[in-house]
Amino acid sequence: MQNLIKQRTKKFALDILNLVEVLPNSVGTKIISFQLVKSSTSVGANYRAVCRSRSDKEFISKMHIVLEEIDESAYWLELLHEKRWVDVNNLLKEADELIAIFVSSLKTVKSRINNSKTSK
Repeated sequence: MQNLIKQRTKKFALDILNLVEVLPNSVGTKIISFQLVKSSTSVGANYRAVCRSRSDKEFISKMHIVLEEIDESAYWLELLHEKRWVDVNNLLKEADELIAIFVSSLKTVKSRINNSKTSK
C-alpha cells in the first residue's frame, strides 16, 4: 500500500507541474502556481518521511504535515477551478481521495494507540 501511495503522490506532483505550465500568464496565476507547486510536491516528499517513521508518535506528526500540504493543494486547485482558468476536476478528485486515505491512516494509528493504552 505504501508504494501505491508513494506513486500516487508523485503522480499528483507531476500532474500539478504539468498543469502550471499551461496556466495563463498573469500575476494571480504566478502566485497560485508557486504556492501550488510548493504544497503539491511537499505531499509526496513528506509522505516518504512518513514511511520512514520510527514510532507511532512520529508517524502521526509527519502524517499531519502531509495532510496539511494536500489540503493546501486542494485550496489552490479550488481557486483555479473557481476562476475557470483550467479544468482541475481530476486533480481535485485525486486530492480529495488522498485526503481521505491520510485521514483514515491517522484514525487507524490513533485508534491503535488508544486501544493499547486502555488494555494496559
